[in-house]
Amino acid sequence: MDEQECLELLAKREIQPTAIRILILRTMKRAGRSVSLADLEDMLDTVDKSTIFRTLTLFLSRHLIHSIDDGTGSFKYAVCSESCSCGVNDLHTHFHCTRCNRTFCFTNIPTPVVKLPDGFTLDSINYVLKGLCPECARKAGHLGKPET
Repeated sequence: MDEQECLELLAKREIQPTAIRILILRTMKRAGRSVSLADLEDMLDTVDKSTIFRTLTLFLSRHLIHSIDDGTGSFKYAVCSESCSCGVNDLHTHFHCTRCNRTFCFTNIPTPVVKLPDGFTLDSINYVLKGLCPECARKAGHLGKPET
């Protein structure tokens, strides 16, 4: 992702571009998967934790990124698609690899919406599948697709 793409994404979400914001956004996009605060600290060893956290908080509030609770005790963050407003209809399935601890967004698999009883309103859905990613499955000797 080049700087111009970062600037366009920030402008679309009405976020003032700064060198740090561009760096964090570019790093998240290049990761190709969701990242935790600790992941970003490792990837951006010259940027302090509080600056990364404040930037993630801003990105979340403007729906530039979404957070994922994959059950590991550490939230992961991923850049939203351009049309995402982080509403229930924008939610998608996530996959957490139990071996390498990476979490992936499956944007092509919508999160199932359950019909709730009268009086309940739905604000968010957290749908996480757990197992082995293709790389870890190969290393573990699993061939082909797992049975469902």
